[in-house]
This record gives sequence, C-alpha cells and structure tokens, in this order.
Amino acid sequence: MTKLYFIRHGKTQWNLEGRYQGANGDSPLLRESYDEIEKLATYLGDVHFAHVYASPIKRARMTATHLIKSLPQRVDLTLDSGLREFELGKMEGMYFEDVKKQYPEEYDGFRYHADKYDPTIINGETFADVINRMDPVIKRAAAYHGGADTNLLFISHGAALNAGINGLLNVPLVDMRAQGGLANTSTTILETTDGGQTFTMVARNLTAYLDEVPDATNTI
Repeated sequence: MTKLYFIRHGKTQWNLEGRYQGANGDSPLLRESYDEIEKLATYLGDVHFAHVYASPIKRARMTATHLIKSLPQRVDLTLDSGLREFELGKMEGMYFEDVKKQYPEEYDGFRYHADKYDPTIINGETFADVINRMDPVIKRAAAYHGGADTNLLFISHGAALNAGINGLLNVPLVDMRAQGGLANTSTTILETTDGGQTFTMVARNLTAYLDEVPDATNTI
C-alpha cells in the first residue's frame, strides 16, 4: 500500500489580503507560516517518506524546502510544473471581491460550481486542464515508488490540489467543490493498493496540529 500526503503551501501575504495568486502571481509566506510548517513537520515526524514532489512556484517551493529541513529524516525533492496552481489569467493579483464584481460567473464557477466554470474570458485553465496535467504526475510517482508501506509527499496549491485529488477519486465536476476548499498548511491523505490505478480517501484537510481554526483567508 502507498500513502500519498498532499500539503497545501503555507499562508502568504496575498492569502491574507484575499487576492488570487494563480500560477503566475505569487507573494511571500508570512513569518508565522514558517512556524506552522514546523508544526506540520512535527505531525509528520513519524512518517518515513520515499520522496517529496512540489510545485516550483516559490510559495510551494519554500514550503517544501522548509518542511524537508524540519523533518527528522533526509528526503529528496523533485519540483514538477504539473503540480503548479491554476492558470487564472486576468484574475491573478485581483482581490476576491473585485473578481466577484467584475467576473461574477467565473468567480462563482471557480469557487462553487466547477461544472459551470468557463475561464475563456479571463484566459485561464479549466478544471479538466489542471486535472489532466496534475494527476499523471501523481500516478507516475505512485507507480515508480509504489510498494509495501511506501509514503509520498506532495506540496502544491489549494485549488489545484482540490481538483487533482478529486480527479484521482473520480469525483464528477458537479461535486468537485462540495466539500469546500483546503486550508493553508493542511494535510490530505489518499492511499492506493494497485500502484496508482485507483485511490481512496484516508483523511481530508487536516489542520488540528496548527492549533488554530482556519478562516476564509486561508481556505480556497
């Protein structure tokens, strides 16, 4: 059996401000995010990881490198652009409330109704686009490292992880947002017993180790 641990990057300045970052926007991790990453490392301390995969976008890359330094084991890191955040085009850098006013249908589709999300106007990616580039990375890793009691770690982004994880579970688009978003520095765990052909959910959006209640600014 292979367990896959999915981590959303630490909270950033734009998360705090309520702005979309996407694949091309970015902002620094907050100072307190590094403390939260260390709490995550303590939570994961008893798990031996075969490998770490991360998005190359700075906020995810910094989360991954700080987490690895804080783990009690040495583990190698691979950066893969397939794990990057949604391309959000014109929405990147915009405040959520401004997007809601200027692109109300796109805002509603992206946050609540993935089956109705059409990013043509904003020059962004669809949910299918993200799933089709993200899930092969995860499946290849599971097939390559797969074995008895193998654990893999993936550090990526809230919206991309939500899409990719639901894609692995064959959740239809209409239900893709049914369970809400994923919090910063949260952990979601899947497992596979057939080398990455099928997956089941073990736990979703774990944050108890952070000693705080996630709010709207750290969940997407």
